[in-house]
Amino acid sequence: MSLQSRIESLSTRHANLDKRIFDEDTRPAPDQGMLNRLKLEKLRVKEEMERLRGQT
Repeated sequence: MSLQSRIESLSTRHANLDKRIFDEDTRPAPDQGMLNRLKLEKLRVKEEMERLRGQT
């Protein structure tokens, strides 16, 4: 997998996590544990994208 395609894959994953966070947060009784896990994963993905972009 090329560097650019990896970044694009991570970008898609980041957007999907953003949607899942929004969906969970707008539920009548959001699961705070799930929200925290999703937000942490989103942050990890963002950091990985930034690290890879620094290599280009």
